Amino acid sequence: MRQKLTPAQRQIACQSRLFSGLPAELSDMLLDAAHLRQLRRGQAVFHHGDTAQSIHIVMAGWVKLYRIAPNGTEAVVGVMTRGQSFGEPIALRRAAYPVSAEATTDCDLLAVPARAFLDLLHARPEAAIAVLSATFLHLQGLVEQIEQLKARSGPQRVAEFLLDLCPPDAESATVILPYDKLLIAGRLGMQPESLSRAFLRLRDHGVRISQSNAAIASVSRLRDLAHADAGASRIN
Repeated sequence: MRQKLTPAQRQIACQSRLFSGLPAELSDMLLDAAHLRQLRRGQAVFHHGDTAQSIHIVMAGWVKLYRIAPNGTEAVVGVMTRGQSFGEPIALRRAAYPVSAEATTDCDLLAVPARAFLDLLHARPEAAIAVLSATFLHLQGLVEQIEQLKARSGPQRVAEFLLDLCPPDAESATVILPYDKLLIAGRLGMQPESLSRAFLRLRDHGVRISQSNAAIASVSRLRDLAHADAGASRIN
């Protein structure tokens, strides 16, 4: 029997890039067709090459999207958390996943059947705007990720990562690193030893790393570092 979504879970789903552009009545139709998946840490969501059947939204926890290179190296493409959706364009084409997805913590996922969304598009063409918006946001995220990897030094990438974890308008903060440092390194396109060096460099900018926490003395100072011209003052 399909578990009924709570009002809080429906609200989380409606924050995703897919649902945020849909009228409430259309969102309700899709959410009524969706089902929850509970995964343990390390459990696969899907594998590279599987045919996409669903669009996924993270309700709680973290999921990594990755590919394995021919030499066996894992390349982390993205890390998704609460309120974020993934796999929209692939699922709507019923194509093969170009990446694998794995729970990096215990997590709850909402699986929205691609068939239900395709049926909605045929019945209500205005829903296509939500798909276009989600695809645009996905491409925008990829462009920003490439810019970060190409134009920013290692410490700047780590600084931006830590800033994303800080509460809005905070001047100082202690944040919890949401997943292990090996995955952080992969997400930022760095080797683990390069990540360790970046953490050491950030000490000069008021950041102290302790186990799974990062104490940030000045968020504005860290932001200045993240947005500095990497070409003018290379700190990696």
